[in-house]
Amino acid sequence: MSAPAPLPYKLIATDLDGTLLRHDETVSERTRQALAAATAAGAAHIVVTGRAVPWTRHILDLLDYRGLAVCGQGGQVYHAGEHRLLTSVTLDRQLAGLALAKIEAEVGPLHLAASRDGLEGEVLVGPGYRVQEGPLPNVLMDDPGELWAAPLNKVYIQHPTLDDDALALAARQVAGDLVGVTVAGEGIVELLPLGLTKATGLSLAARRLGVTAKDTVAFGDMPNDIPMFAWAARGVAMANAHDELKAVAHEVTASNEEDGVAVVLERLYRS
Repeated sequence: MSAPAPLPYKLIATDLDGTLLRHDETVSERTRQALAAATAAGAAHIVVTGRAVPWTRHILDLLDYRGLAVCGQGGQVYHAGEHRLLTSVTLDRQLAGLALAKIEAEVGPLHLAASRDGLEGEVLVGPGYRVQEGPLPNVLMDDPGELWAAPLNKVYIQHPTLDDDALALAARQVAGDLVGVTVAGEGIVELLPLGLTKATGLSLAARRLGVTAKDTVAFGDMPNDIPMFAWAARGVAMANAHDELKAVAHEVTASNEEDGVAVVLERLYRS
């Protein structure tokens, strides 16, 4: 009897929004089956998302996902089966305040929101900040001082006229030595602890699972997935991905609405 063929990748890392999830925040049956077949073959699946844990837990529960999840742009490693936060990195609020002052001196007033740390961390939303559509909970913030009242994972910034890429570029130019800046989705420009990326959290989670970068295939759709692609052995961009991510991907698959993750997994993990 011949030995089973070696796994093409021992770890499958998937972003959520625009990648694993469809527009209605569901995962198709085809994609569920493709992931199930890959894990039955011996691969591990790990979710790597920009969402902090409070905005991720309900999706993982609906998926009956019991493994590790990397949340908050790499700042949190969460055990979904145990509903437990294993690691968490917070933003230095003094540096973030200084970064915001420098950015506003360059581009003018910003609209702000912030994600508080912890399993129950609230997302605070200030005046003028456009919240993305959907059921994700948030708390309106009348007093700007509330922004700094408790530990934060990240600060979200929006500008009245600049688009996301232009705002992120300006922020990096004037404050990139103080904070990390990434574009995580439409209308979502984030200020993070300096040096923190999805690759940071993914490498920690992979170490816990006993796998390495060379064992990993990663799927994503936005510029915040670029460090994850640089870390993993193979990066797969969705058809709906940002051009910056497509430029560094090893391949481009179908869109998240057309089972792009499943298309690749079915090819890689044929029985």
